[in-house]
Amino acid sequence: MRYLTLILSLFCWQFSFAQTFTYPKLNTQGTDIRAFTPANWKVIDTAFGDLNNDKVEDLVFVLEFNNPIIEKRAYGDGETELIKEFQKPRILAVYFKNARSNNYKFAMQNNNFILRSQEGGELGEPFKNLTIENNSLNLAFEGGSNWRWKLNYQFKYQNKDWVLTQANNIYYNITSGEMTDKLYDFVNKKMKLTSGNIFARNNLNDVSEETLYYAQLRTLNNFKKPWTWEITKDNFL
Repeated sequence: MRYLTLILSLFCWQFSFAQTFTYPKLNTQGTDIRAFTPANWKVIDTAFGDLNNDKVEDLVFVLEFNNPIIEKRAYGDGETELIKEFQKPRILAVYFKNARSNNYKFAMQNNNFILRSQEGGELGEPFKNLTIENNSLNLAFEGGSNWRWKLNYQFKYQNKDWVLTQANNIYYNITSGEMTDKLYDFVNKKMKLTSGNIFARNNLNDVSEETLYYAQLRTLNNFKKPWTWEITKDNFL
């Protein structure tokens, strides 16, 4: 009876918490990352570098909530396939640094794009890292089991938006090495396709190039999360 009461209490706590959870609105400015970390959240990755081409190092970080909640996460086309999951929410945040005041100023908060800790399949944690290189924000993910996938995204700050300029989707078998590697250049609307063996990338692999067709570039505002953009028939990024 005592165990049943404990289980019921835990269920009620989860239901109540899920009903009341809302994402925090991050502070607009501050001198360091502590000023932007809300109560009950923790920083799981950080990167510094110039994102708006002003020769000053900006700040990017990923936050994770301390407790799991029930979230509806998009799969497939991002509209018709929504799956409820009990997991810890995450936030991607960007702050531009002001050279004169030495303060960081809010630039962007995204509550959806960073994969959660349970979205990597049998491999476990899918979020690998974030980096800033050549004025670009880079996000890396990996998951699967015997067949694994790697997703790398490059976003650039253009016209006050975060535009997806490049991406890389690798699908491979860890035993045989069988591989498909798709490198996307969204600025020039090209995709380089490499197929063969991941253990012999420079030998006997087939390489081809295709033209991409789409109306407009995707951004962090209209790209829900990884695996939800069907670029071509049954080809998701």
